[in-house]
Amino acid sequence: MTVSRRLVLALVCGALVGGSLPLARRAAGVDGPAEPLPLEQLRSFTQTLDLIGRRYVDAVPADKLMENALRGMIDGLEPHSHYLDKKEYADWNVNISGEYAGVGIEVEMRDGFLRVVSAMDHTPASAAGIRPGDVITRIDDAPVTGLKLNDAIDRMRGAEGTRIKLSVIHVGAAKPLALELKREFVKVASVHSIMLEPGIGYLRITNFAVDTGDSFTAELGKLQQQAGGNLHGLILDLRNNPGGVVTAAVQVSDDLLDKGEIVVQRGRALGANHEYDATPGDLLKGRPLVAMVNGGTASAAEIVAGALQDQRRAVLVGSGTFGKGLVQSVTPLPTGGAMVLTIARYYTPSGRSIQAEGIQPDIAILPMQVSAAEPPVARVREADLKGSLANEKPGKKAGEKPAAPAETVTNVVDPQPGATTNLAETDYVLYNSLNVLKGLIIAADVPAG
Repeated sequence: MTVSRRLVLALVCGALVGGSLPLARRAAGVDGPAEPLPLEQLRSFTQTLDLIGRRYVDAVPADKLMENALRGMIDGLEPHSHYLDKKEYADWNVNISGEYAGVGIEVEMRDGFLRVVSAMDHTPASAAGIRPGDVITRIDDAPVTGLKLNDAIDRMRGAEGTRIKLSVIHVGAAKPLALELKREFVKVASVHSIMLEPGIGYLRITNFAVDTGDSFTAELGKLQQQAGGNLHGLILDLRNNPGGVVTAAVQVSDDLLDKGEIVVQRGRALGANHEYDATPGDLLKGRPLVAMVNGGTASAAEIVAGALQDQRRAVLVGSGTFGKGLVQSVTPLPTGGAMVLTIARYYTPSGRSIQAEGIQPDIAILPMQVSAAEPPVARVREADLKGSLANEKPGKKAGEKPAAPAETVTNVVDPQPGATTNLAETDYVLYNSLNVLKGLIIAADVPAG
């Protein structure tokens, strides 16, 4: 199972807000004024706590009641603020570190079904053919119906080398497929890169972890090296990227910008107000850039997309993004748990708040299923007719057929290393993004005048 848990990291925009960072210019401010304590409600709370302790049918530990109260108080604010108990907070730290033992899938609970969001490369899940959109119906012969997301995640994790049985319904299939996988130690790589064609690089960011910024810099350097120092252009794939650490998103944006604002955070609390500016040095050296987005592009990924679009550094291709323009902080609590609290809104360089609206691409391209056409039916041609007149050009003989045009099918390397496929069939949006990038490269190389 992936370290990127939909419950915590998937839509958390920044765990490191308020830190001392060279890219951040902290604005002065103080914590906002707190509302006066509602004494009547406090009396009701203590009375309720006392009555449950004395009258509830079973004895309930007081610390459990207090934890439930904390969870209700925080979780009731809005969808992205959470109370984390001790175990959930430990899992959150695993999310940030990017290391665990499991099968290598990211899942979400949707309409009571455990749905696969992604299967990471070179993991037991990807090797078994598990794909985004698949539905897991059983874990070790036990149905997942009624399970909470955390419980399903815990069942899929386990000791390295142990086995797990999954019943999986592939997209479009009618019946589940029984799979047995062996758990492995998974180090989640959030950045993947490959050369699509000579001089044209592809770089995908799956989520923003603590080390994503450094990984992005390293992977971009590899692409430059593979291109002999002459990378003509880059496709940055932010599709289905649920977000993560905001400072990592800032670092990625800074690597692709030479100057200007990246993002602005505004909140009531001390330390919640930041303005992040790019530092000199575009690692792509101004070469054309296409950024791919869709409805799964959220939070920190939208920070990158918004900065590149507003600064006119990239052409955004795909579909509208998720629309989460909020920033969270994570505060440890004395109980061993933690509080994930929304503390700020963020704004793109042009001042846009994308909260609940998202970012619209410059070029809208929706995913499509493309398949090879049926072979043409053999038809009788003029040259096939008995006694047909020859072409009047010298050297042509009666009945001689013209040479058939050579088929031109462009095969490129799929973003998943090791597979060579027809890109139009496997990823229609990426295929068109590549064409857009080629057009930008041609336009950039044409001298003005």
